[in-house]
Amino acid sequence: MATPTAAAKNERWSQSVTRTSNALDLEPGVFTLPDPRAIAASLKASAERSRRRKAGAFQSAMSMLNFYINRAGRGLPEERRACLQAAKDELRALFGRQRHS
Repeated sequence: MATPTAAAKNERWSQSVTRTSNALDLEPGVFTLPDPRAIAASLKASAERSRRRKAGAFQSAMSMLNFYINRAGRGLPEERRACLQAAKDELRALFGRQRHS
């Protein structure tokens, strides 16, 4: 039996999920866009275009955004986190959803 390469051994499970996800085909660099509305619009387009998603478009897009925020963890700069959190509100607005209190 072959042993895994050093790169494969060190790959985090979240990298694997992001790379092989069967949920959405994301625009490259979507989470690095400077505008929360642009992030939300890209996620919405990806979710609506995908035929492989298991949930609705809104849930798939929001789940992908939450996954990225959660996996970035404490290493995510506060300014970037604020932009991504604002993207959640923009995503809700694009889908005509209200924020739950």
